[in-house]
Amino acid sequence: MSKKSFLSFLAFLFALMTNAQTALPKVYDENIDPIEQINQAVNKAKSEGKFVICQVGGNWCSWCLRFADFIKKDNAISNVIDESFVFIHVNYNPKKSEGEEKMQLAKRMLERLNNPARFGFPVFVVLDEEGKVLHIQDSSFLEEGQSYNQEKVLRFFKKWTPGAVKP
Repeated sequence: MSKKSFLSFLAFLFALMTNAQTALPKVYDENIDPIEQINQAVNKAKSEGKFVICQVGGNWCSWCLRFADFIKKDNAISNVIDESFVFIHVNYNPKKSEGEEKMQLAKRMLERLNNPARFGFPVFVVLDEEGKVLHIQDSSFLEEGQSYNQEKVLRFFKKWTPGAVKP
Protein backbone atom coordinates (compact mmCIF):
# COMPACT_ATOMS: atom_id res chain seq x y z
CA MET A 1 0.00 0.00 0.00
CA SER A 2 1.43 3.36 -0.98
CA LYS A 3 1.95 6.10 1.59
CA LYS A 4 -0.75 8.23 -0.06
CA SER A 5 -3.27 5.35 0.02
CA PHE A 6 -2.42 4.61 3.63
CA LEU A 7 -2.93 8.25 4.65
CA SER A 8 -6.23 8.34 2.77
CA PHE A 9 -7.32 5.19 4.58
CA LEU A 10 -6.39 6.71 7.96
CA ALA A 11 -8.34 9.88 7.13
CA PHE A 12 -11.35 7.75 6.19
CA LEU A 13 -11.16 5.82 9.49
CA PHE A 14 -10.86 9.04 11.48
CA ALA A 15 -13.93 10.49 9.73
CA LEU A 16 -15.85 7.27 10.35
CA MET A 17 -14.97 7.24 14.07
CA THR A 18 -15.84 10.92 14.46
CA ASN A 19 -19.19 10.31 12.76
CA ALA A 20 -19.92 7.32 15.00
CA GLN A 21 -19.30 9.34 18.14
CA THR A 22 -21.48 12.24 17.06
CA ALA A 23 -24.36 9.96 16.00
CA LEU A 24 -25.52 9.58 19.61
CA PRO A 25 -27.25 12.55 21.23
CA LYS A 26 -25.34 14.53 23.84
CA VAL A 27 -26.79 13.97 27.32
CA TYR A 28 -24.46 15.91 29.62
CA ASP A 29 -25.14 19.58 30.34
CA GLU A 30 -21.66 21.05 30.26
CA ASN A 31 -22.78 24.41 31.67
CA ILE A 32 -24.54 23.31 34.85
CA ASP A 33 -22.86 23.34 38.27
CA PRO A 34 -22.51 19.59 39.01
CA ILE A 35 -22.64 20.07 42.79
CA GLU A 36 -25.90 21.99 42.49
CA GLN A 37 -27.23 19.37 40.08
CA ILE A 38 -26.49 16.63 42.62
CA ASN A 39 -28.06 18.62 45.47
CA GLN A 40 -31.25 19.21 43.46
CA ALA A 41 -31.45 15.51 42.58
CA VAL A 42 -31.06 14.54 46.25
CA ASN A 43 -33.84 16.94 47.26
CA LYS A 44 -36.12 15.51 44.58
CA ALA A 45 -35.25 11.92 45.55
CA LYS A 46 -36.00 12.65 49.20
CA SER A 47 -39.42 14.09 48.37
CA GLU A 48 -40.23 11.11 46.12
CA GLY A 49 -38.84 8.29 48.31
CA LYS A 50 -36.16 7.43 45.75
CA PHE A 51 -32.39 7.19 45.50
CA VAL A 52 -30.16 9.10 43.07
CA ILE A 53 -28.05 7.53 40.34
CA CYS A 54 -25.29 9.81 39.07
CA GLN A 55 -23.92 8.70 35.73
CA VAL A 56 -20.59 10.51 35.80
CA GLY A 57 -18.89 11.07 32.46
CA GLY A 58 -19.19 13.47 29.58
CA ASN A 59 -20.23 14.04 26.01
CA TRP A 60 -16.60 13.27 25.09
CA CYS A 61 -17.10 9.66 26.26
CA SER A 62 -18.62 7.34 23.65
CA TRP A 63 -19.39 4.66 26.28
CA CYS A 64 -21.24 7.28 28.36
CA LEU A 65 -23.44 8.24 25.42
CA ARG A 66 -23.88 4.59 24.49
CA PHE A 67 -25.17 3.77 28.00
CA ALA A 68 -27.63 6.67 27.94
CA ASP A 69 -28.96 5.43 24.61
CA PHE A 70 -29.07 1.82 25.84
CA ILE A 71 -31.23 2.55 28.90
CA LYS A 72 -33.51 4.90 26.99
CA LYS A 73 -34.35 2.14 24.49
CA ASP A 74 -34.94 -0.62 27.08
CA ASN A 75 -38.38 -0.43 28.73
CA ALA A 76 -37.56 -2.83 31.57
CA ILE A 77 -34.54 -0.77 32.61
CA SER A 78 -36.34 2.56 32.09
CA ASN A 79 -39.20 1.38 34.32
CA VAL A 80 -36.88 0.39 37.17
CA ILE A 81 -35.11 3.74 36.93
CA ASP A 82 -38.36 5.73 36.81
CA GLU A 83 -39.83 3.87 39.80
CA SER A 84 -36.82 3.99 42.11
CA PHE A 85 -34.32 6.64 41.09
CA VAL A 86 -33.66 10.21 40.14
CA PHE A 87 -31.17 9.57 37.34
CA ILE A 88 -28.78 12.37 36.38
CA HIS A 89 -25.88 12.74 33.97
CA VAL A 90 -23.12 14.52 35.91
CA ASN A 91 -20.65 16.15 33.56
CA TYR A 92 -16.95 15.67 34.19
CA ASN A 93 -14.51 17.40 31.90
CA PRO A 94 -10.90 16.62 32.74
CA LYS A 95 -9.46 19.18 30.29
CA LYS A 96 -7.33 21.93 31.78
CA SER A 97 -8.36 24.13 28.86
CA GLU A 98 -11.72 24.67 30.60
CA GLY A 99 -10.00 26.93 33.12
CA GLU A 100 -9.00 26.72 36.77
CA GLU A 101 -12.48 27.42 38.16
CA LYS A 102 -14.05 24.52 36.23
CA MET A 103 -11.16 22.25 37.17
CA GLN A 104 -11.71 23.01 40.87
CA LEU A 105 -15.46 22.46 40.51
CA ALA A 106 -14.83 19.09 38.83
CA LYS A 107 -12.43 18.17 41.64
CA ARG A 108 -15.01 19.09 44.32
CA MET A 109 -17.68 17.10 42.47
CA LEU A 110 -15.47 14.01 42.38
CA GLU A 111 -14.66 14.41 46.08
CA ARG A 112 -18.40 14.77 46.84
CA LEU A 113 -19.00 11.42 45.10
CA ASN A 114 -16.08 9.62 46.83
CA ASN A 115 -13.72 9.92 43.85
CA PRO A 116 -15.40 7.53 41.40
CA ALA A 117 -13.10 8.44 38.48
CA ARG A 118 -10.74 5.66 39.54
CA PHE A 119 -13.15 3.24 37.83
CA GLY A 120 -13.15 4.98 34.44
CA PHE A 121 -16.17 6.37 32.62
CA PRO A 122 -19.03 6.16 32.72
CA VAL A 123 -19.16 5.41 36.41
CA PHE A 124 -22.37 5.19 38.41
CA VAL A 125 -22.73 6.54 41.93
CA VAL A 126 -25.77 5.57 44.00
CA LEU A 127 -26.81 8.14 46.61
CA ASP A 128 -29.47 7.62 49.25
CA GLU A 129 -32.22 10.16 49.91
CA GLU A 130 -29.85 12.09 52.20
CA GLY A 131 -27.13 12.29 49.56
CA LYS A 132 -24.83 9.69 51.16
CA VAL A 133 -22.81 7.59 48.70
CA LEU A 134 -24.06 4.01 48.96
CA HIS A 135 -22.24 2.42 46.05
CA ILE A 136 -19.93 3.16 43.13
CA GLN A 137 -20.42 0.93 40.10
CA ASP A 138 -17.64 0.33 37.58
CA SER A 139 -19.49 0.24 34.24
CA SER A 140 -17.07 -2.25 32.68
CA PHE A 141 -18.86 -5.02 34.61
CA LEU A 142 -22.08 -4.11 32.78
CA GLU A 143 -20.62 -4.22 29.27
CA GLU A 144 -21.05 -6.84 26.61
CA GLY A 145 -19.33 -6.51 23.26
CA GLN A 146 -19.77 -2.96 22.04
CA SER A 147 -22.81 -2.36 24.25
CA TYR A 148 -24.21 -3.29 27.63
CA ASN A 149 -25.77 -6.48 28.97
CA GLN A 150 -29.44 -5.98 29.86
CA GLU A 151 -29.43 -8.65 32.57
CA LYS A 152 -26.37 -7.17 34.31
CA VAL A 153 -27.68 -3.61 34.07
CA LEU A 154 -31.09 -4.61 35.45
CA ARG A 155 -29.45 -6.55 38.26
CA PHE A 156 -27.34 -3.52 39.20
CA PHE A 157 -30.32 -1.19 39.33
CA LYS A 158 -32.60 -3.65 41.15
CA LYS A 159 -29.98 -4.39 43.83
CA TRP A 160 -29.70 -0.66 44.65
CA THR A 161 -33.35 0.40 44.78
CA PRO A 162 -34.57 1.84 48.09
CA GLY A 163 -36.71 -1.28 48.55
CA ALA A 164 -33.71 -3.58 48.17
CA VAL A 165 -31.42 -1.55 50.40
CA LYS A 166 -34.04 -0.78 53.08
CA PRO A 167 -36.62 -3.59 52.95
